[in-house]
Amino acid sequence: MKIASDWHKEGLGKALGYLVGALVLGTAFPHLIKFISADLPWKVILFATSWFATAGGVLLYYAVPDGPYQVKKGKFKPAAMVRLFKNKNFRSAAFGYFGHMWELYTFWAFILIMIGYHGQVKGAIAYTSLWSFAAIAVGGISCAVGGHWSLSVGSKKVAFISLVGSGLCCLALPFFMELPFALFIALLLLWGLFVVSDSPQFSTLVAHSSDSDYVATGLTIVNSIGFAITIVSIQLTNWLWAEWQDPLVFLVMVVGPVLGVIFISKYQKRVAPA
Repeated sequence: MKIASDWHKEGLGKALGYLVGALVLGTAFPHLIKFISADLPWKVILFATSWFATAGGVLLYYAVPDGPYQVKKGKFKPAAMVRLFKNKNFRSAAFGYFGHMWELYTFWAFILIMIGYHGQVKGAIAYTSLWSFAAIAVGGISCAVGGHWSLSVGSKKVAFISLVGSGLCCLALPFFMELPFALFIALLLLWGLFVVSDSPQFSTLVAHSSDSDYVATGLTIVNSIGFAITIVSIQLTNWLWAEWQDPLVFLVMVVGPVLGVIFISKYQKRVAPA
């Protein structure tokens, strides 16, 4: 993301839309490998994803030089992280992102469980790995589309609409468990579109609201906290599911979009320094 910000002074939302879209496809990829590899050992999935990740790192190192808008690297100062959070826009973008992350990876982690539960209710479902791949991978499209849309309406609006859409899908899930598979999977695909399209726009807002010398610091600390939050969300949902095995458990995810909407609404295009 820092590399993208070094290349795009304008239109960063679009660039990060493609970047996160690629990340989404990579996240979905193990499900596709599982579908293709059928009954092969689980190690095939591990080795395949590891080799592709390694190839991606090597390609990035040799094919992508430093961008023309790269600023002089600032010295590491722990106090810079505190100073960043004193900025009202930075806080709004960061805490909105934290709400987004509460939902996102929990949704991805439990897609197979959701599909499997629906199969128990309505009958066995074929190609669960393929449907899981589709429900995650479709978010790559919405990231790219949202990136283009952000050029005209702004990153804040794209993030806001994405949060509202994903929150509504989460609320609808328990009621769709009793419906035919076509309607159920349509909801998962719609949720997959909304649940991640705000991610690149949050990163754009974080980058734009960070001090120019500490864009990488801002992105790093926000992403690090965001991923730490996913551990709590996934483990909480896992514990609740183990206790009740009821689709109402998944409503715990809606806390994320609700908080995200509250915080991103406070983001202002121009604010006085904190």
